[in-house]
Amino acid sequence: MNNDRLEGKWKQVKGKFKQKYGELTDNDLAYSEGKFEEMLGKLQEKTGKAKDELKREIESL
Repeated sequence: MNNDRLEGKWKQVKGKFKQKYGELTDNDLAYSEGKFEEMLGKLQEKTGKAKDELKREIESL
């Protein structure tokens, strides 16, 4: 799945990520268009998961 599709899907699943990873804030889950990779980096720091693993998790939700 490319980043454009992941970004669209992200709008649907960010609430589920907040529930699953309670330490995430709205700022952690927000991104500016074109900065999806940067937001994934923030999630990676907070969750300890690899970017590819996070992308797969987004795809599966």
